[in-house]
Amino acid sequence: MLVEDWEQVREIYLEGITTGNATFQKEAPSWEEWDNNHNMDCRMVARLEDKILGWAALSPVSSRSVYAGVAEVSIYVSQSSKGRGIGSKLLKVLIESSEQNGYWTLQSGIFPENVPSLNLHKKYEFQEVGRRERIGQMDGMWRDTILLERRSKKIGV
Repeated sequence: MLVEDWEQVREIYLEGITTGNATFQKEAPSWEEWDNNHNMDCRMVARLEDKILGWAALSPVSSRSVYAGVAEVSIYVSQSSKGRGIGSKLLKVLIESSEQNGYWTLQSGIFPENVPSLNLHKKYEFQEVGRRERIGQMDGMWRDTILLERRSKKIGV
């Protein structure tokens, strides 16, 4: 993912925000804010010619060095590209890239209502490790998230 991809990436992110089941965020950040909050080594887009169909990236879970190999997954697919295997391809490549860059644990917090995302993560050996009840409010309502994690079989074993 490059800075020149940001407008299309941002549009896909905004589509996810609109669903109400992708993130607690209410608006997309600036490129600078997004860039500062996501790891440089694991960010990618799925592209068909000059159109971005989806994107994936990792962000650190902590600034403490002991957690340097643990990252949170973000994965978004454009509404017009859903059901075409884009999310699956992105997550597969993201996992491979994460292992090449020394990450031993990937985690995701997913709304329980987002069944397609839960199924996608489980397809790639993410395990449900808990439910975070009433972890945050959205539009005045408490929301839960399902916490999933994937331990590498190559890194940190």
